[in-house]
Order: sequence, then structure tokens, then C-alpha cells
Amino acid sequence: MAEGGDWIDDAIKRPGAFKEKAEERGMSTKEFAAKVTANPDEYDKRTVRQANLAKTLTKLRNRKKS
Repeated sequence: MAEGGDWIDDAIKRPGAFKEKAEERGMSTKEFAAKVTANPDEYDKRTVRQANLAKTLTKLRNRKKS
């Protein structure tokens, strides 16, 4: 694994794209990520991957706070 947060920079190919998708649907990023991961067959592969990454980054952020 890369040092520090380098893997995060490599994982984020389209900064803000998932948030924009969520806002278009009137949801927060967290709400949209939960919906996408609960129904992955209804969304394209990229959106499902973005949702998984959003959930992972949220967990990391919460762990860092505590």
C-alpha cells in the first residue's frame, strides 16, 4: 500500500462527481451512497464504485475524528 493518503488521491478520479449525482437527486452523499450500495443493479458500475469509495472515506474520516 502506498504511504499515507496517496492511495486516496489515486482512487479519486473525478473529484465531486458523486456528490453532484447525489445533489441532483436531492440527497446527501451519505444517503445516496447507502441507496446505491443497497441496490447496485440499478446503477452503473462507476456509480457503485464511487458509492463504495464514499462510504470508505466517511469511515476513515470518522475514525480520524475519534
